[in-house]
Amino acid sequence: MPFVHLHNHTHYSLLDGLIKIPALAKKAKEYGMPAVAITDHGSMYGVIEFYKKCRAEGIKPILGCEIYLAVRSRFNKEAHIDAKRFHLTLLAENLTGYQNLIKIVTKANLEGYYYKPRADKELLREYHEGLICLSGCLGGELSRALLKEPERGEAIVREYQDIFGTDNYFIEIMHHPKIERQVELTDNLIALAKRLMVPLVATQDTHYLNRDDAIAHHTLLSIQTGADLTDLKGITNTEEDFSFISGEEMTKYFAHIPEAIENTGKIADRCNVELELGQWSFPNFPLPTDSNYDQELKKLAEAGLENYLKENPDRAEVARARLAYEFDVISKKGYSPYFLVVADLIQHAHETGIFTNTRGSAAGSLVSYLIGITNVDPLFYELPFERFLNADRPSPPDIDMDFADKRRDEIIAYTRHKYGENQVAQIGTFGSMLARGAVRDVARALGYPYQLGDQISKLIPLGSQGFPMTINRAMEMVTELKELYDKDADVKKVVDLAKKIEGCARHISVHAAGVVIAPSDITDYTPIQLDPKGGKTITQYEMHAVEDAGLLKYDFLGIRNLSILEEAIRLIKKIHDVEINLNRIPLDDARTFEILARGETIGLFQLNGAGMTRWLKELKPSTIFDINAMVALYRPGPMEMIPEYIKRKHNPTLVSYLDPRLKPILKHSFGVITYQDDVMLIAIHLAGYSWTEADKLRKAMGKKIPKEMEAQKEKLLVGFVKNGLSEKKAKELWSLIEPFAAYGFNKAHAASYGRVAYQTAYLKANYPSEYMTAVLSAEAGDTEKISEVITECRRMNLAVLPPDVNESFGDFTVIKNEAGLPAGQAGDKIRFGLYTIKNLGEEIGKAIVEERKQNGPYADYADFLTRVRHKNLNKKSLEALAKVGAFDSLRIERHEVLGNIDEALAYNRQELGSNANQTSLFGLLPEAAAPAKLNLKPTEPLDQKTKLAWEKELLGLYVSGHPLEPYRDRFAKPENTIKHHRQQKDNFPAVTGGVIDSVREIITKNNKQMAFIKLFDFNDQIEGVAFAEVYEKYRDLLKPDKTVAVRGKISHRNGEPSIIIEAVKEL
Repeated sequence: MPFVHLHNHTHYSLLDGLIKIPALAKKAKEYGMPAVAITDHGSMYGVIEFYKKCRAEGIKPILGCEIYLAVRSRFNKEAHIDAKRFHLTLLAENLTGYQNLIKIVTKANLEGYYYKPRADKELLREYHEGLICLSGCLGGELSRALLKEPERGEAIVREYQDIFGTDNYFIEIMHHPKIERQVELTDNLIALAKRLMVPLVATQDTHYLNRDDAIAHHTLLSIQTGADLTDLKGITNTEEDFSFISGEEMTKYFAHIPEAIENTGKIADRCNVELELGQWSFPNFPLPTDSNYDQELKKLAEAGLENYLKENPDRAEVARARLAYEFDVISKKGYSPYFLVVADLIQHAHETGIFTNTRGSAAGSLVSYLIGITNVDPLFYELPFERFLNADRPSPPDIDMDFADKRRDEIIAYTRHKYGENQVAQIGTFGSMLARGAVRDVARALGYPYQLGDQISKLIPLGSQGFPMTINRAMEMVTELKELYDKDADVKKVVDLAKKIEGCARHISVHAAGVVIAPSDITDYTPIQLDPKGGKTITQYEMHAVEDAGLLKYDFLGIRNLSILEEAIRLIKKIHDVEINLNRIPLDDARTFEILARGETIGLFQLNGAGMTRWLKELKPSTIFDINAMVALYRPGPMEMIPEYIKRKHNPTLVSYLDPRLKPILKHSFGVITYQDDVMLIAIHLAGYSWTEADKLRKAMGKKIPKEMEAQKEKLLVGFVKNGLSEKKAKELWSLIEPFAAYGFNKAHAASYGRVAYQTAYLKANYPSEYMTAVLSAEAGDTEKISEVITECRRMNLAVLPPDVNESFGDFTVIKNEAGLPAGQAGDKIRFGLYTIKNLGEEIGKAIVEERKQNGPYADYADFLTRVRHKNLNKKSLEALAKVGAFDSLRIERHEVLGNIDEALAYNRQELGSNANQTSLFGLLPEAAAPAKLNLKPTEPLDQKTKLAWEKELLGLYVSGHPLEPYRDRFAKPENTIKHHRQQKDNFPAVTGGVIDSVREIITKNNKQMAFIKLFDFNDQIEGVAFAEVYEKYRDLLKPDKTVAVRGKISHRNGEPSIIIEAVKEL
């Protein structure tokens, strides 16, 4: 009977296993093995991928896990005792075993996590059915006992036999003679097994595929531990072989105990888990009695249609036909429950005032629009339903829901409440070792100087969305990298090792949007755990695997701009008593298009940034279709069509069509191909494609694989000619289509995002102070962004003022002009919120605002101290308020507050005690005694520089002034600004200036000091790098708060620009 590997660690044994799953399945097949197992540490991350790849290679997948076992109970988490744990190998014999393995792994993570996810014997007894247990590696309970307390061996074996059954427990032996005492242990295990008549099984504890991968595996371990390779020998065994060796080698190693080899085959024969992948299960949506999902969806859609036709009677015929067609597809595909669940979530959001939007092709569905899922009318925008769903499409619908980011968690909480706490989880996702990071990590692990890893990684270009850069691809693209690799042995060593760890999973985290909702307990479908950083419940299966396992992904994405819209609408209602319904604002508002034509785009959704702003100024958009087109075209590839779009918009005589059949498709974009949908419709109407074929064309273009693209080109050209185009026109049309490869934008997505973009522009144009206040509140914490927005506010004649105890609320606040001018006119001010003050704390901020709301503004500082009674009114909070000028309006100087903190707190305590006594003893008297006088001792005034430094420290930026104010005229020239330099390429000669925010010194390998300097001007910041020689020369100038000019060259690291400093001069 051939040997089968039953103990293997893939790269999903995070930063420990090196094996990629496709390579494992291929290697097992190459060795002629009928089956192979996956047993990653404490998790089942790779199980679904493993199952599919093994099936594709024609070998049996054995699903398992090397679990961690608590030394006591999984609930014990006592330092120095419970940090120890045992290893145990579990294999699923059947579907019940697979489901029980999911339960064990889940509870180990949710209940037993202490350094590692730990199960215990209570769990094993509860979920033992269908599982085969191997005693484990050197870290197993049995192995450790035989090395330390051999007399316990029999009792341990009998306990596991009692848990799993005598036929389901095997003593695991390995051939790792270079590990201390391993030979002795193996002999003892064999002797014990023979004495107790327990079957033996031979495993390899594989961690990498080939022997020459050992150094790459050690590098991976060094990344995990933070040690370099020379230190690693003291942590783990680096001499032994843990590669995926052949059955012949294993048979040779265990020639003296052949049954250990035979038993691998016997176990493999017993393990038969059949998973039904791709059979989707929908959540249990509650239905009225005597109804079904189709009936409920139809009822909702028809009610929506009735309302729609009241406002759009001219579309009655087309709307009814479209609804009937869409509903027929949805119901036949069995997707009605999916639509009902999404509609329920969106309806709850609307009922609770949470702003929503939908992304992607779902906006092409009239059903979605009528039942309130989407906000974009597909008939008005001429959006095709088939791009979203068609009768031949095998994949399920995918409706991407956007929610105001501050309230996204409320929607997830509602989902848990409605559909079951144990039936909802967010989806896990894996961060992987990318090309640049892999190079840096390997160089560090090998002990090379920082500069070597930095030099190589900088030669690797950044990837693009959907197309991550690989080392091999970079070698083909960048001649300098290939030359360096060929000439420099150190570079070759680093790059070769980096290739081996590239693509390995590095960590698991929570997916930005994905949520799954199960009809029963989530662990009937996927193991779950807690997100290592945020503590949220997440699936161990990533989004593709979890869909294979039977659960549809629901996208709940938090969008900041929806929070901005929500807050702006709230402020408008509060200040002007005007209810704004963003679904009913005019789409031809003159002010809105005027600010876009002027390029006033800061703070807008999708329309900001230097490049987009430049095109908008040239375009001068005048319809929502212009905005949608810009959202779609402003990306690599399609961007080259923007000048043509602009020309044709301003000169209609230039609008032409290669063929009259293109006019209905391209009429809103002046004959310019703008969207993915345009390409698909062209293929359908001019090349005779079906929607299914057009979808394949779209996917092929998206993958950007030259061979596939060439095949699609040939097919499309044949179709064009066959359907009436000349060869010349067919090729010309292809040349217009080709730029859309990989980057073409979905028309429905553009319409959805264009709508939100227009709404942000509308509010900025018509309610500028309210909108910009909302933007500032949303961006709080991002000082660079806040600085940019404040500059824009000042350009708009909106003063932004420091916090004030009499005017500030928690977030940024609008202070309306005293003249009562209408919205949109000058004179309004914006106040920083109290929550933005570092060291203040939210509770004391709330207390200050609540007291002011109840009893009016504070008359003076003494009045403030008398009235604010909160445990967090202390030295720290008073200092923070004083340093940012929050007491300035109370006619007290900042230095007076800071020099009398103890006196103020004593006064506050005295007044607190006095008021308490009056309440308890003299509460019936007609009036209380007057408060005591606050006596302040004289203090020295502060200079402006100190005040500004405190604002920077506690608010993150300067508000009442700027240290560069004396030099503002120099920074008025764009070429002198940091912003200008941030946009330049490597080696661009840089001359700029600013204030030094921070200096981080490091020691070089030559034991010299160099420094990383953060430099900022009025609007931007950049990192400066001063190597040892330069730092030594200019050390006295390179200090925090110094205002300097620097000269050097631009350099990029991980896509971020920096200046390699050559000279420094004080301003």
